[in-house]
Amino acid sequence: MAEEKIRCPWAGNNDELYRRYHDEEWGRPVRDDQALFEMLVLETFQAGLSWHTILRKRENFRKAFDEFNIEKILGYGEAKIEELLQDSSIIRNRLKISAVISNARAFINVQKEFGSFSAYLWGFVENKPLQNSWQTMAEIPVTTELSDRISLDMKKRGFKFVGSTCIYAYIQSVGLVNDHIKDCFVYRELTK
Repeated sequence: MAEEKIRCPWAGNNDELYRRYHDEEWGRPVRDDQALFEMLVLETFQAGLSWHTILRKRENFRKAFDEFNIEKILGYGEAKIEELLQDSSIIRNRLKISAVISNARAFINVQKEFGSFSAYLWGFVENKPLQNSWQTMAEIPVTTELSDRISLDMKKRGFKFVGSTCIYAYIQSVGLVNDHIKDCFVYRELTK
């Protein structure tokens, strides 16, 4: 009989979607700009909601936002915004939809300045994930000095819905920080 893997408690062993996200994505370093933009869009919509809600609607977001194609999103006008506001398969929030469009513009500007968004983001940690060593979920902060710094810089660059709490969730998800608890099998994989 196969030994049951130890996971972070939030991964919910009874929810296949959540468990797969935890095992295969969360906290693993992402350096691809397209993937980084997708996660930024999803974190924008997650603000004030549960991540599980967003994860269940992820494919719907992909379809609604043209596979997160930045160039297409830059061209969204009022007609597309209205179309998105009528799409019951996603979160229908005008401020968040508008934020995605303005964030696409800011994202492109960062790419032009730094060569890639990845270079910009990973520059905050000198291109090496921060390895935390939490024993329990209760120890994991919701903001840090790093998320404060990134949030402030992104706001100056015109990004929206990038408060420190949202940014900390973002940098956890894309692997700038390893916040898996120490007993989690993914933690061990990421610290090898």
